[in-house]
Amino acid sequence: LQVVESGGGLVQPGGSLRLSCKAVGFTLDLHAVGWFRQSLGKAREGLSCISMSGDSTKYADSVKGRFTISRDNANYTVDLQLNNLKPEDTAVYYCAAFSKLGTSNCIIRGNLDRYLEVWGQGTRVTVSS
Repeated sequence: LQVVESGGGLVQPGGSLRLSCKAVGFTLDLHAVGWFRQSLGKAREGLSCISMSGDSTKYADSVKGRFTISRDNANYTVDLQLNNLKPEDTAVYYCAAFSKLGTSNCIIRGNLDRYLEVWGQGTRVTVSS
């Protein structure tokens, strides 16, 4: 199993990016999906997640109101829209697929390993003028 992130890049403060997470060898519609990031010298941070059904989402306080997670069922991706980016958003962004959470639950903190199926390799986001 593999998930692949795309959409990272260099953007000015206040700008936007759209990250995409796509599965290889399986489809994300049967998994809860979470987005995480890690910047140099800091612990991994859970940002957002969406349930298998898509009817439940969660956001970290640091990104609430700026980032939006969604499922693109036509393309079998889970996207993270990043708006009003700040320099402190600079990090490598990862998506992960989870199972055994039911249809209406997802996870971005706590015992991730219990439900984790696979991590992606990450896509780098740099916010700088």
